[in-house]
Amino acid sequence: MERRTFLRGSAAAGAAMAALPAEAGAATGRRPLRVQVVLFDGVEEQDFAGPYEVFSAAGMHAKRGTDVSYVRVDGPGVVRAAYGTKVEVERGWSPQDADIIVVPGGGYGKRKGPGIWAEIDRKVLPDALAAAPRKGLTLASLCTGTLLLGAAGLVRGRPCTTHHGAVETLVQQGGVLKKARVVDDGDVVTSGGITSGLDLALWLVKRELGSDAAVGLEEMLEYEARGVVWTRG
Repeated sequence: MERRTFLRGSAAAGAAMAALPAEAGAATGRRPLRVQVVLFDGVEEQDFAGPYEVFSAAGMHAKRGTDVSYVRVDGPGVVRAAYGTKVEVERGWSPQDADIIVVPGGGYGKRKGPGIWAEIDRKVLPDALAAAPRKGLTLASLCTGTLLLGAAGLVRGRPCTTHHGAVETLVQQGGVLKKARVVDDGDVVTSGGITSGLDLALWLVKRELGSDAAVGLEEMLEYEARGVVWTRG
């Protein structure tokens, strides 16, 4: 309870640099926060499902609302995830229609087969990510999804993090490792392994929609954000 009281009291400090509160957004007619979660064969189930649920549920706790969807760089189609779950993705790649793009990971331990290595070798998704940045868009990643950003050249010389088992690869890609659960470098936000996707999403909800939305989500999900969030200055 003390933590949630603190969160409410820190709304101005924690969210002012990045977003108006949800109430202000509603008053000015701002559209819902648009979030796209990228899927590919071999993606880790928890990596994509956790953030998807957090951002979707956030729409019930902020007047601005949210519009959350799965997208696939090759267009609509079926994705087979790491543990065999099949997901029908109805939307193709459309970064121009997103405020946040979430890049999950999966398959780091399997150099052959579906997963991030296959996507890096194929180059289609990294090339799409490299072309995506624009004003107003945040690229967010969790676990080994950060290596997809790295393959796109988006973390070189920038503070970032990934799953502890993939740190060496991230450093080889030029990332500046920060030992934090979530690393917020403005338009690029990264997080650690697997379950940290919940913390990544909660942090971005707080940043974009306000602390009240984050508090409401924590109470509904019965989950309190874990670990350190690194931010600039």
